Amino acid sequence: MFPLERQKKILELLMIKKVIKITELTEELEVSVDTLRRDLNLLTEQGKIEKIYGGVKLVESTFGESSIDERMISHLKEKEMIAQKCSEFINDGDCIYIDSGSTTYQIAKYIKNKKNLTVVTNSIPVVNELLNSDVELVIIGGKVRKNEKSVVTYEYLFNFSELNILKAFICASGITIEKGISDYNLEEAITRKKMIELSKEIFVAADSTKFGKDVTIGIASLDKIDYMITDHNLPTHFVNQFKKTSTNLIISQN
Repeated sequence: MFPLERQKKILELLMIKKVIKITELTEELEVSVDTLRRDLNLLTEQGKIEKIYGGVKLVESTFGESSIDERMISHLKEKEMIAQKCSEFINDGDCIYIDSGSTTYQIAKYIKNKKNLTVVTNSIPVVNELLNSDVELVIIGGKVRKNEKSVVTYEYLFNFSELNILKAFICASGITIEKGISDYNLEEAITRKKMIELSKEIFVAADSTKFGKDVTIGIASLDKIDYMITDHNLPTHFVNQFKKTSTNLIISQN
C-alpha cells in the first residue's frame, strides 16, 4: 500500500471510530511502527489528526463546516447512492450544473458515458474527474477557495446568464422544512443562489445527516427546489413533512 493510500485509510478509520490506538493501526494496515509514525506525523502536520496518549484522533473542525477532504470519505456509501440516483435524471444532450461538494462530486463518476453532455461546474474535483471524458466542461471563472477546492465569485470573468442550464445539482449543509437549504460560506451560497436562478430544474443532493439543520447562510426555500435526493437513513418524520411541500423527495436505496 502506498503512503497516500495508507493515510487515506487512516482518515477513513478515524471517521468511523474517532479514536484509534497505534497498535490497532499497525495491525489494520500491516505496517511497522516506524512506517506508521511517518504517516501520522504527516497527517498531524496537515492538521487532519491529533496525537493522544497511545493513539490518534481526528481534529475537530473549528467553524462547524468540516473540510472537503473529510467530507469526501464521510458517509461515502450513501453519497454514492445519491449520486447514482441523480445520474438517472441526466440525459444525453443536457447542459447541467454540478455544484462543489462531496455528494455532487460523486455524480461525475456516473455520467462519463453520456453523449453530448455539457457540465458547468465550480468544483475542481469534478473537473479533474471529467477531464479525460467526452463531457464538455465549463468551469466558473473567479476566486479559488483552496480549502474547498471550488471557484466562487463567478462574475469576475463570465456572464453565466447566457448559459441554458437545464438541471442544477446543488449541495447543502443544512435542510429544514421552514427555511429550506443553507450553507456555511457566503460566497458558496451566492454562487448557488445564482445557479438556482439560472436553471430550469433544481436538484438538491444531500445525505440524511443534513436534515433538521439550519446553518449560517440561507440559500433557497423549498418552493424553489424541484427534487430533494437523499439516502435511506432519513427519519420517517422528515418523509412525512415533505409530503406537504411542492418538493419531490427521492430516497436512494441500497
